[in-house]
Amino acid sequence: MSTLNFALVNNTGSDTVYAYITGLAIDNNNALFLLQADGQTAYYPTSPSSTITALAQNCAIPLGGSGNSKTVTIPHLAGARLWFSLNAQLTFYLNPGPALVEPSSSNPSDPNYNIYWDFCEFTWNSAELFVNISMVDFFCLPIALALENTSGVVQTVKGLPSGALDTICTALKTQHNSDGAGWDQLIVTTGGANLRAVSPNTGITLSSSLFSTYYDSYVEQVWSKYTSDTLTVDTQASAGSLTATVSNNTLNFSSDSISYTKPTSAAIFSNSSGTFAVSGNSIKDAITARLAAAFNRSTLLIDTNQPDGEVVADYYSNSITNHYARICHQTALDGRGYAFPYDDVGPSGGVDQSGSVSDGSPKLLTVTVGGLSSNSTQKSINHTATTIPSQVNQKQSVFGGLKKLVRRLSCSNSDS
Repeated sequence: MSTLNFALVNNTGSDTVYAYITGLAIDNNNALFLLQADGQTAYYPTSPSSTITALAQNCAIPLGGSGNSKTVTIPHLAGARLWFSLNAQLTFYLNPGPALVEPSSSNPSDPNYNIYWDFCEFTWNSAELFVNISMVDFFCLPIALALENTSGVVQTVKGLPSGALDTICTALKTQHNSDGAGWDQLIVTTGGANLRAVSPNTGITLSSSLFSTYYDSYVEQVWSKYTSDTLTVDTQASAGSLTATVSNNTLNFSSDSISYTKPTSAAIFSNSSGTFAVSGNSIKDAITARLAAAFNRSTLLIDTNQPDGEVVADYYSNSITNHYARICHQTALDGRGYAFPYDDVGPSGGVDQSGSVSDGSPKLLTVTVGGLSSNSTQKSINHTATTIPSQVNQKQSVFGGLKKLVRRLSCSNSDS
């Protein structure tokens, strides 16, 4: 099967909603791909002669009135995104390459900055369809997933409910009032209304001083603990479990001279800078994914076995934690959704936190924008918690942490 249908459901309450599909066409030498406005015709842009060149085709797919469903057809795609915009069309540009200039949530000069928009991510190849909702950079519009395979089995991610943006923004203000750390600065407004809630990493991009010392005291406590205690990290791969202790102010592992200096708050929130930067060493990068997840969830003081000893109920229980991620998970209807890049890390056989569905024999993916409601077909589907075998967990955590880097090689963001 070389094509697949997506059913796109408008549940926003607005009759003006557009979808866009972008990615790399696997069966066409990984060429840059966009789907045209009819939802059926491929558009393969050629390399322009200058930067910030307009698309040659209309790629805004109208979903019709609220409650309407629009069926689109896609080829095999890698690093793909399904975008939605509310009440206005998005603007994409091309740079030489061609490289796609995508909407940005961290550049106030971006032409899309004051538009309500959001996306989910997917890859569909000969092996499987993998889809996830994402709040890694920001949250604006609720998105829910239902993936039916050829045997009629349905997996769902319920996503965040209608009105979730205001709920999240209120909770961020409450958290700031509690600790004064600046969580309210993650709220972006337009015309006095909430426009989006950005992640701490995006917030730091918008204001470099934000959270600059936020994790310092927690990091000191972790370093103190593992000066005497032993930390065990299961790579959930062939390297197995590795142990570490702190000496000479460095967390040193017992394999391949892998070590970590104290991470900064920016490194913890980004999962990809400073001591947590991608190394190219597969064993170290597997450890980094699990350490970064443990810091964001603040579980290192209560659990010396990462991630196998973790319990979801204990995530974010420390007063110093990624409260943006905590609030997103608490607001989600089934508690799931990527809220930081390694949010797919978990105990082998544990319940998925990342808000993903995947299947090797997909039949139809239904994507609902605007939040599920009582009359939604997807709402009536019973959700079975997805468990993560160790080999899948390893694959997804690497994908989760590296997907942004891979996308940067093929796309040019307007804030870069």
